[in-house]
Amino acid sequence: MDLDLSLLPQAAAQMRGALSSLYFAAARLAPAAERERDPELDAKAALVDQSYYRLLRLVNDLSAVRYLDEAPLPLRDRDIVDFVAELFAKAASLAPLRGLETRLVCAADHHICAFCPDALEQLLYQLLSNAFKFTPAGGLVTVELRLSGGRVLLSVEDTGPGIDPDRLEALFDSYHQAERPAPPPQGLGLGLALCRGIARGHGGLLTAESRQGKGSRFTFSMPDRLCGDTLSDRRFDYSGGFNHALMALSDAMPPEAFVIRSH
Repeated sequence: MDLDLSLLPQAAAQMRGALSSLYFAAARLAPAAERERDPELDAKAALVDQSYYRLLRLVNDLSAVRYLDEAPLPLRDRDIVDFVAELFAKAASLAPLRGLETRLVCAADHHICAFCPDALEQLLYQLLSNAFKFTPAGGLVTVELRLSGGRVLLSVEDTGPGIDPDRLEALFDSYHQAERPAPPPQGLGLGLALCRGIARGHGGLLTAESRQGKGSRFTFSMPDRLCGDTLSDRRFDYSGGFNHALMALSDAMPPEAFVIRSH
Protein backbone atom coordinates (compact mmCIF):
# COMPACT_ATOMS: atom_id res chain seq x y z
CA MET A 1 0.00 0.00 0.00
CA ASP A 2 1.38 3.43 -0.95
CA LEU A 3 1.97 5.92 1.83
CA ASP A 4 -0.23 9.03 1.71
CA LEU A 5 2.39 11.75 2.14
CA SER A 6 -0.30 14.37 2.76
CA LEU A 7 -0.86 12.83 6.19
CA LEU A 8 2.72 13.37 7.33
CA PRO A 9 2.49 17.15 8.00
CA GLN A 10 -0.61 16.54 10.12
CA ALA A 11 1.20 13.87 12.13
CA ALA A 12 4.21 16.17 12.42
CA ALA A 13 2.08 18.97 13.87
CA GLN A 14 0.80 16.68 16.62
CA MET A 15 4.29 15.34 17.33
CA ARG A 16 5.66 18.88 17.55
CA GLY A 17 3.17 19.79 20.25
CA ALA A 18 4.05 16.70 22.28
CA LEU A 19 7.77 17.36 21.90
CA SER A 20 7.39 20.94 23.11
CA SER A 21 5.59 19.74 26.24
CA LEU A 22 8.31 17.21 26.95
CA TYR A 23 11.05 19.77 26.41
CA PHE A 24 9.57 22.37 28.73
CA ALA A 25 8.94 19.70 31.37
CA ALA A 26 12.61 18.71 31.16
CA ALA A 27 13.63 22.37 31.39
CA ARG A 28 11.72 22.69 34.66
CA LEU A 29 13.48 19.61 36.05
CA ALA A 30 16.90 20.99 35.07
CA PRO A 31 16.68 24.82 34.99
CA ALA A 32 19.39 26.75 33.19
CA ALA A 33 20.67 28.32 36.41
CA GLU A 34 21.19 24.92 38.02
CA ARG A 35 22.84 23.55 34.89
CA GLU A 36 25.32 26.43 34.92
CA ARG A 37 26.27 25.61 38.51
CA ASP A 38 26.40 21.83 38.08
CA PRO A 39 28.44 20.51 35.11
CA GLU A 40 27.31 16.94 35.76
CA LEU A 41 23.63 17.93 35.63
CA ASP A 42 24.38 20.03 32.55
CA ALA A 43 25.93 17.05 30.75
CA LYS A 44 22.91 14.86 31.53
CA ALA A 45 20.46 17.56 30.47
CA ALA A 46 22.46 18.08 27.27
CA LEU A 47 21.62 14.52 26.23
CA VAL A 48 17.93 15.35 26.64
CA ASP A 49 18.36 18.52 24.59
CA GLN A 50 20.23 16.60 21.92
CA SER A 51 17.45 14.02 21.61
CA TYR A 52 14.84 16.79 21.50
CA TYR A 53 16.62 18.66 18.70
CA ARG A 54 17.11 15.49 16.68
CA LEU A 55 13.47 14.49 17.02
CA LEU A 56 12.40 18.02 16.13
CA ARG A 57 14.57 17.85 13.03
CA LEU A 58 12.83 14.63 11.97
CA VAL A 59 9.43 16.22 12.59
CA ASN A 60 10.37 19.16 10.40
CA ASP A 61 11.45 16.79 7.64
CA LEU A 62 7.98 15.27 7.82
CA SER A 63 6.46 18.74 7.61
CA ALA A 64 8.54 19.46 4.51
CA VAL A 65 7.36 16.52 2.39
CA ARG A 66 5.57 19.08 0.21
CA TYR A 67 8.95 19.72 -1.38
CA LEU A 68 8.88 16.19 -2.80
CA ASP A 69 6.15 17.38 -5.18
CA GLU A 70 8.76 19.62 -6.82
CA ALA A 71 6.06 22.25 -7.40
CA PRO A 72 7.11 25.87 -8.02
CA LEU A 73 8.01 27.62 -4.78
CA PRO A 74 7.04 31.15 -3.67
CA LEU A 75 10.07 33.27 -4.54
CA ARG A 76 11.30 36.57 -3.14
CA ASP A 77 13.96 38.95 -4.44
CA ARG A 78 16.63 38.99 -1.75
CA ASP A 79 20.37 39.31 -1.36
CA ILE A 80 21.51 35.71 -1.63
CA VAL A 81 25.09 36.56 -0.64
CA ASP A 82 24.03 37.97 2.73
CA PHE A 83 21.53 35.14 3.18
CA VAL A 84 24.08 32.37 2.60
CA ALA A 85 26.78 34.15 4.62
CA GLU A 86 24.48 34.43 7.64
CA LEU A 87 23.53 30.75 7.55
CA PHE A 88 27.14 29.74 7.00
CA ALA A 89 28.33 31.79 10.00
CA LYS A 90 25.86 30.00 12.28
CA ALA A 91 26.94 26.58 11.04
CA ALA A 92 30.62 27.49 11.14
CA SER A 93 30.34 28.41 14.83
CA LEU A 94 29.38 24.78 15.53
CA ALA A 95 32.00 23.14 13.31
CA PRO A 96 34.85 23.21 15.91
CA LEU A 97 32.75 20.92 18.12
CA ARG A 98 33.17 18.33 15.35
CA GLY A 99 36.85 19.18 14.93
CA LEU A 100 36.17 20.60 11.47
CA GLU A 101 37.35 23.66 9.58
CA THR A 102 34.92 25.59 7.40
CA ARG A 103 35.37 28.01 4.52
CA LEU A 104 33.03 30.29 2.59
CA VAL A 105 33.99 31.16 -0.97
CA CYS A 106 32.11 33.95 -2.75
CA ALA A 107 33.51 36.59 -5.07
CA ALA A 108 30.43 38.85 -4.95
CA ASP A 109 29.73 41.23 -2.07
CA HIS A 110 26.00 41.35 -2.83
CA HIS A 111 23.64 39.85 -5.37
CA ILE A 112 19.85 40.15 -5.54
CA CYS A 113 17.97 37.23 -7.06
CA ALA A 114 14.72 35.32 -6.63
CA PHE A 115 14.62 32.37 -4.23
CA CYS A 116 12.49 30.88 -1.46
CA PRO A 117 14.30 31.68 1.83
CA ASP A 118 12.74 28.94 3.99
CA ALA A 119 13.34 26.25 1.39
CA LEU A 120 16.89 27.36 0.59
CA GLU A 121 17.73 27.41 4.29
CA GLN A 122 16.54 23.83 4.62
CA LEU A 123 18.57 22.76 1.59
CA LEU A 124 21.79 24.41 2.75
CA TYR A 125 21.54 23.12 6.31
CA GLN A 126 20.76 19.61 5.04
CA LEU A 127 23.86 19.62 2.84
CA LEU A 128 25.96 21.03 5.68
CA SER A 129 24.60 18.43 8.10
CA ASN A 130 25.62 15.65 5.72
CA ALA A 131 29.05 17.20 5.22
CA PHE A 132 29.60 17.60 8.96
CA LYS A 133 28.39 14.07 9.64
CA PHE A 134 30.58 12.31 7.09
CA THR A 135 33.78 14.37 7.41
CA PRO A 136 36.26 13.11 9.99
CA ALA A 137 37.86 15.45 12.52
CA GLY A 138 40.53 17.61 10.93
CA GLY A 139 38.63 17.82 7.65
CA LEU A 140 37.36 20.84 5.75
CA VAL A 141 33.82 21.76 4.68
CA THR A 142 33.58 24.44 1.99
CA VAL A 143 30.51 26.41 0.96
CA GLU A 144 30.84 28.17 -2.40
CA LEU A 145 28.41 30.64 -3.96
CA ARG A 146 29.07 31.77 -7.51
CA LEU A 147 27.36 33.24 -10.56
CA SER A 148 27.95 31.69 -13.96
CA GLY A 149 26.16 31.66 -17.29
CA GLY A 150 22.96 33.23 -15.99
CA ARG A 151 22.73 30.82 -13.08
CA VAL A 152 23.33 30.90 -9.33
CA LEU A 153 25.37 27.96 -8.05
CA LEU A 154 25.58 27.04 -4.38
CA SER A 155 27.77 24.09 -3.43
CA VAL A 156 28.84 22.28 -0.29
CA GLU A 157 32.05 20.27 -0.51
CA ASP A 158 33.64 18.03 2.12
CA THR A 159 36.86 16.07 2.54
CA GLY A 160 35.12 12.94 3.77
CA PRO A 161 35.43 9.35 2.49
CA GLY A 162 33.44 10.01 -0.69
CA ILE A 163 30.71 7.93 -2.30
CA ASP A 164 30.80 5.05 -4.76
CA PRO A 165 30.03 6.67 -8.16
CA ASP A 166 27.50 3.92 -8.92
CA ARG A 167 25.44 5.08 -5.94
CA LEU A 168 25.39 8.81 -6.60
CA GLU A 169 22.04 8.99 -8.40
CA ALA A 170 20.33 6.74 -5.84
CA LEU A 171 21.27 9.24 -3.12
CA PHE A 172 18.31 11.41 -4.16
CA ASP A 173 15.72 8.64 -3.85
CA SER A 174 13.29 9.00 -0.94
CA TYR A 175 14.26 6.95 2.13
CA HIS A 176 17.66 6.05 0.66
CA GLN A 177 20.53 5.82 3.11
CA ALA A 178 24.02 6.37 1.76
CA GLU A 179 26.32 3.48 2.51
CA ARG A 180 28.92 5.55 4.27
CA PRO A 181 30.10 5.10 7.85
CA ALA A 182 28.25 7.56 10.03
CA PRO A 183 27.21 7.87 13.65
CA PRO A 184 23.57 7.23 14.52
CA PRO A 185 20.90 8.42 14.11
CA GLN A 186 20.63 7.90 10.38
CA GLY A 187 17.35 9.83 10.04
CA LEU A 188 14.47 9.15 7.67
CA GLY A 189 16.48 9.18 4.48
CA LEU A 190 14.38 12.06 3.16
CA GLY A 191 17.02 14.78 3.30
CA LEU A 192 18.52 14.67 -0.18
CA ALA A 193 15.16 13.86 -1.78
CA LEU A 194 13.77 17.01 -0.17
CA CYS A 195 16.79 18.98 -1.38
CA ARG A 196 16.24 17.84 -4.95
CA GLY A 197 12.57 18.79 -4.67
CA ILE A 198 13.59 22.24 -3.39
CA ALA A 199 16.03 22.63 -6.29
CA ARG A 200 13.39 21.72 -8.85
CA GLY A 201 10.89 23.99 -7.09
CA HIS A 202 13.31 26.83 -7.93
CA GLY A 203 13.42 25.67 -11.56
CA GLY A 204 16.89 24.32 -10.83
CA LEU A 205 18.92 21.18 -10.27
CA LEU A 206 20.84 19.43 -7.51
CA THR A 207 23.85 17.39 -8.57
CA ALA A 208 26.48 15.34 -6.76
CA GLU A 209 30.13 14.65 -7.51
CA SER A 210 32.39 12.39 -5.50
CA ARG A 211 35.63 10.47 -5.53
CA GLN A 212 36.14 7.76 -2.97
CA GLY A 213 38.72 8.84 -0.44
CA LYS A 214 38.63 12.42 -1.76
CA GLY A 215 35.28 13.77 -0.54
CA SER A 216 31.99 14.84 -2.09
CA ARG A 217 30.51 17.99 -3.59
CA PHE A 218 26.80 18.78 -3.88
CA THR A 219 25.76 21.69 -6.09
CA PHE A 220 22.43 23.48 -6.23
CA SER A 221 21.94 25.43 -9.46
CA MET A 222 19.04 27.77 -10.27
CA PRO A 223 18.27 30.52 -12.80
CA ASP A 224 19.67 33.93 -11.88
CA ARG A 225 16.48 35.98 -12.14
CA LEU A 226 14.22 38.45 -10.38
CA CYS A 227 10.54 37.92 -9.65
CA GLY A 228 9.58 41.50 -8.70
CA ASP A 229 8.45 40.52 -5.20
CA THR A 230 10.65 42.09 -2.54
CA LEU A 231 8.27 41.76 0.39
CA SER A 232 10.03 40.17 3.33
CA ASP A 233 8.79 36.78 4.41
CA ARG A 234 7.32 36.21 7.81
CA ARG A 235 9.56 33.45 8.99
CA PHE A 236 7.95 30.20 10.09
CA ASP A 237 9.59 29.53 13.42
CA TYR A 238 9.87 25.82 12.80
CA SER A 239 12.20 25.18 15.73
CA GLY A 240 9.91 26.68 18.32
CA GLY A 241 12.16 29.66 19.00
CA PHE A 242 15.29 27.61 19.67
CA ASN A 243 18.63 27.56 17.87
CA HIS A 244 17.75 26.93 14.21
CA ALA A 245 21.29 26.00 13.18
CA LEU A 246 21.77 23.60 16.07
CA MET A 247 18.45 21.94 15.32
CA ALA A 248 19.24 21.62 11.61
CA LEU A 249 22.71 20.19 12.29
CA SER A 250 21.76 18.15 15.36
CA ASP A 251 22.36 14.78 13.68
CA ALA A 252 25.99 15.75 13.14
CA MET A 253 26.68 17.35 16.53
CA PRO A 254 28.24 15.68 19.61
CA PRO A 255 26.55 15.99 23.03
CA GLU A 256 28.96 18.80 23.96
CA ALA A 257 27.10 21.08 21.54
CA PHE A 258 24.04 20.96 23.76
CA VAL A 259 25.50 21.87 27.15
CA ILE A 260 24.19 25.16 28.51
CA ARG A 261 27.55 26.90 27.97
CA SER A 262 27.27 26.25 24.21
CA HIS A 263 23.84 27.84 23.84
